Amino acid sequence: MSTQARNEFGGEFGGIELFGKAHSLSALFIVALRAVIGGMMLFAGLGKYAFISGEAFDASGYLANVDPASPVSGIYASMAATPWFVEMANVLVPLTQVLIGLALIAGVFVRLAAFGGALQMFMFYLGNWEGQWLAAFDSTLIYAVVFLTVAAFGAGRILGLDAYIEQIEIGGRPLVERFPVARYLLG
Repeated sequence: MSTQARNEFGGEFGGIELFGKAHSLSALFIVALRAVIGGMMLFAGLGKYAFISGEAFDASGYLANVDPASPVSGIYASMAATPWFVEMANVLVPLTQVLIGLALIAGVFVRLAAFGGALQMFMFYLGNWEGQWLAAFDSTLIYAVVFLTVAAFGAGRILGLDAYIEQIEIGGRPLVERFPVARYLLG
């Protein structure tokens, strides 16, 4: 692949080369996108805690009332009927939303956080599916794509802590050279 200028980006997807030239404000808007989607998740998670909302979050209502046209309605109904799963979801959904939000705002473990956010949005997307083609493009699908975009751009390296974490030396080598798998979590 050719050497790219600072404001160019691209790659290959399915045998097709994709290249573009970013505007000088692109980095600023990637940081803004990361912060906004992080803030959305942070406040969604905080809003599920009784000390803020006044009532405890209960995933069973959502899981039990998924539209029968959804491809996951049976799975979600089984989850709603399993008390230990509902209790686990009642803890994990708000906790992961808060952690994802904080990570994205700080720019730390951005790819891991963005993947977690995309996965959660995709699960909500499937649960909200009503079986109509046009309704398939709801906000949760858009949010999932936004999370994946933040991950793809390595948004944690732009005004984020990931840029510093990647350079921490371990055994005389930067963290991402010593542990290449870290590139998939950071960035």
